[in-house]
Amino acid sequence: MQFRVPQFIDMEDKIVGPFTLKQFAYMLGAGGFSFLLWTFISIKIIAVILIIPVAGLFLALAFLKINDRPFIDTLEGAFSYYTNSKIYTWKQPKEETSPTENIVIETKKELAVAKANSNKIHELSLGLDVMDKQEDRIDTI
Repeated sequence: MQFRVPQFIDMEDKIVGPFTLKQFAYMLGAGGFSFLLWTFISIKIIAVILIIPVAGLFLALAFLKINDRPFIDTLEGAFSYYTNSKIYTWKQPKEETSPTENIVIETKKELAVAKANSNKIHELSLGLDVMDKQEDRIDTI
């Protein structure tokens, strides 16, 4: 038996012509604010100067996507970033461990320190061997 699998589930439905409901609402908001600014501001050049950024913001909200995410998500992230505290502290989660787990953890730490120390000793001995061979060459020349 075959079942129909829905396709394009991440696309919003086109409600008003080629626009989704959100896009249409943003465009209505842009038109409404533009109309109010044009009506209540008597100096029309100032009204036009104010209408351009307001309409641009609403049109960006309607159509602009940054990294395939709506522009409203970007504005929300920016707003929360600028209003929240910038102090980040890391708090280690407190896990209750048994005494045997503590012993295993401490043993692993000790083994890591011992391995690091043995690696350092090996590197130092190699460095000294190289220095001795270079001194022998200098003596023979």
